Amino acid sequence: MNNRFIQLHILTSYPPANLNRDDLGRPKTAKMGGVDRLRVSSQSLKRHWRTSELFQQALEGHVGTRTKVLGLQAYDRLVDAGIGEKNAFDWAKSIAGVFGALKKANKDKPLQELEIEQLVHISPSEQQAIDQLVDTLISEQRGPEKAELELLRHDNRAADIALFGRMLASKTAYNTEAACQVAHAISVHPVVIEDDYFTAVDDLNIHRDDAGAAHIGETGFAAGLFYSYICINRELLMDNLGGDEALARKAIAALTEAALKVAPSGKQNSFGSRAYASYALAEKGDQQPRSLSAAFLMPIDQNRGQSEKLDFAKAAIEALEQQRDHFDRVYGDCCDSKAEINVVAGTGSLAELLAFVSE
Repeated sequence: MNNRFIQLHILTSYPPANLNRDDLGRPKTAKMGGVDRLRVSSQSLKRHWRTSELFQQALEGHVGTRTKVLGLQAYDRLVDAGIGEKNAFDWAKSIAGVFGALKKANKDKPLQELEIEQLVHISPSEQQAIDQLVDTLISEQRGPEKAELELLRHDNRAADIALFGRMLASKTAYNTEAACQVAHAISVHPVVIEDDYFTAVDDLNIHRDDAGAAHIGETGFAAGLFYSYICINRELLMDNLGGDEALARKAIAALTEAALKVAPSGKQNSFGSRAYASYALAEKGDQQPRSLSAAFLMPIDQNRGQSEKLDFAKAAIEALEQQRDHFDRVYGDCCDSKAEINVVAGTGSLAELLAFVSE
C-alpha cells in the first residue's frame, strides 16, 4: 500500500467577514449550482498557509522566499560595504539576471532595472549561495565570474517550493512541478453580499463648526461555511525534496495543520473572523483523486424544507459523507484508508489526524 495520494476535505465556518477581496474590494464569489457562493481563491489560501507562523516554525530552514528584489538587496549590501555605485549596480544586475528577465530601464528610477519582472521563488540554499557570492565580491573587490553565477539549485529542499511548485520562464530546467493541488474554497450555501456602512469620529472635534463624522465609508461582507479540497501527491513531494522522507512528513503535517487552523487575513482587524475547521476528512491511497464538491451542487439552503431550523454544519457534513459513500459504491473504494475530525460531533483529534496523513 503506497498511499501515493493524500486528499483533504475540509469544512470551515466563518462569521461575517471579507476574507478575500476582488478588484472592487468586495468578497470574491463564484456561481455554482445556479446560485452565488462566497469564494476564497487558492492563491490566497496557499499564501496564508505558507507564510503562517505555524508553517514557518514547523519547517524552519526549509521555507523559500518569493520576491522580485534580489538584485536590489544585493546592490544595497554592496554599496553599504563601500563598493562604488556603478560596480554595485553591474554586479547586482548580473546576480538578479540569473533568476529571470529584468525590468526595462527607467530614467527616473534607474535601480528599477535590478528588479526581476516576475516573482521568483528561491530556496534557502539559493539565498545562501547569493549571500556567499556577495560576501566574496565584497572581500575580493571584484565582479562575479561566470561560474560563480550558477546560483540556481535542483536539490533545493524547500518544502513550500516542493508543495506548491515554481516556474522560471527563462530557466525551465529549474522548474518544480507542484506536489499539492488546492481548490478555491466555496461556501456550501447561497450568499448575498451585504454592506457595512461605517463612520469615524474626530476625537478632537468639539462641534464648533461641524458635528458630523470625519470619515464615512462602506465595505462588503458575508458569512459562510466553506468547503476546501487539497490533494497531495506524496511520491512527487518526496521526489521534489530529494527523497528526504522525514522532511516530506513534516511538510504534509504542517500543511494539514495550517489548512485547519490558519484563516485568510482579509479585513481581520474589522471582523475578527479567525476560525478553525469544523470538520476534516483525510483519505490516502493510490486511486485517482476526486473532489467531493459535487456534494454541494445542491446548496445547503434553509428554504429547501428539510427542517424549520436547519443545522448548516451538520447538513454539510452529512452531504459530504454521503457523496463520498456514493462515489465508493459506484466506482469502488476511492481510497485505502481514511480518518476524520468532527468538531460538531466532538469526535477525532488533531494529533491523530496529523499522524495519519504524515505516517
